[in-house]
Amino acid sequence: MHSDLSPTISRALLLGGTAVAASALFPGIPRAAPVEPKVIELSAAPGRVSLVGSPDTETNVWCYGNRIPGPDIRLRQGEPVRLVVRNQLPEDTTVHWHGIRLPNAMDGVPGLTQPPIKPGEAFTYEFTPPDAGTFWYHPHADSLQQLGRGLAGALIIEEPEPVPVDRDLVWVLSDWRLRSNAQIAPGFGNGMEAAMSGRVGNTVTVNGVVSEEEPVRAGERVRLRLVNTSLARIMALRFEGHRPTIVAIDGQPCEPHEPDNGRLLLAPAMRVDLILDMQGEPGRRYRVVDDFYDDLSYWLTQLAYKDEPPLRAHPLDSPLRLPRNPLPEPDLTNAELRELRLQGGMMGGGGMMGMGGMMGMGNQASWAINGHSMTGDGHAGMPPLLTLRRGRSCVSMRNETAWWHPMHLHGHSFRVLSRNGAPVPYRQWADTVLVRPKETIEIAFVADNPGDWMLHCHVTDHQVSGMMTVLRVA
Repeated sequence: MHSDLSPTISRALLLGGTAVAASALFPGIPRAAPVEPKVIELSAAPGRVSLVGSPDTETNVWCYGNRIPGPDIRLRQGEPVRLVVRNQLPEDTTVHWHGIRLPNAMDGVPGLTQPPIKPGEAFTYEFTPPDAGTFWYHPHADSLQQLGRGLAGALIIEEPEPVPVDRDLVWVLSDWRLRSNAQIAPGFGNGMEAAMSGRVGNTVTVNGVVSEEEPVRAGERVRLRLVNTSLARIMALRFEGHRPTIVAIDGQPCEPHEPDNGRLLLAPAMRVDLILDMQGEPGRRYRVVDDFYDDLSYWLTQLAYKDEPPLRAHPLDSPLRLPRNPLPEPDLTNAELRELRLQGGMMGGGGMMGMGGMMGMGNQASWAINGHSMTGDGHAGMPPLLTLRRGRSCVSMRNETAWWHPMHLHGHSFRVLSRNGAPVPYRQWADTVLVRPKETIEIAFVADNPGDWMLHCHVTDHQVSGMMTVLRVA
């Protein structure tokens, strides 16, 4: 892992089949008019952008809509959408709509749920988002290269009624490994890195640029949506001089609470919605610091207060709690407990055989789940590791490795019940949960979305070198 994370070059981020289920028809009640889906077109193609803020230094990237990150896609909860994705890359691609509970055929896993989109071709994704919240989109083909070269964007599903804040901001955070000329360094898929923490970069961007400051005004209330699109970088953010309140995790509302010790953990693929009351002094700057990695602390950006009188003298007294989404509550008395053991990696018995291709340490995979390694990004004929009965499920994940794993389940959100036997507070739901070294967590969800669903680590090197499997909801 590179250690040249100076504040000047390591504060960065990026730019940016549907049918509404018909109600039962009763005699004498007129049929409701169908809702026409919103149509959005999105192209994936090579491009050039200025990540480091210099107009004379542009980086060759792959991007959606000719920008980094891709365009913010804003939809309404419960309203259908049709997304036409055109592939102008030199290789196959797909799009995974991360965190959305959608039909299996729209999930974007090549071979498993759809044929890959070949160069010059297009694929139409159609779904109706049931949940409001902060989600994102990214490829699920050649993930290391495509995500690592910039293909990612925020997907915001808005509540039916606006949340009472002064501004709604999105920070898409991304981690890059750049050379001195600001070009992306080669070496994706390094076996040694894959068996450890993955490809951690030397430059972090906020909405596609190394951020010197983000302007704010004293007295305002901001909803700040954080999206970590990094290949491997885990972040631990501190907002100097401020007390952020977490109101949603992975798009799902939770009981409002402050982060433990003021330190907000945000692993790859995770999202957190914050409410920030700007109570700093006009004209001052307050750093947002990431200090997850020992001795590699840096500041991501600064909250730069305008030299204006406060918008209001006291914070808004409106409630911070967001309206709940229509998630089915798991019945823990009837749950079926299934165990998943996360295995492998350096210092953890690496060297398992892979399925569907070989990668990692020599000719072997680096990681496994329950002794089985699935490598790559997805392909036809992937056998399920577990078959879950529809309507109930409880899963424990035991991390037997020396490394951190943000584990993502496609097509579902789950309740995080416990860590090492201790109950998790604040009614936390997620689709990506960070499992610490040697930690055991329990999650529960209603397995009500039929199909074969990917479960994998979202440190992308870990996924493609074995820490991936399939859960079947039958």
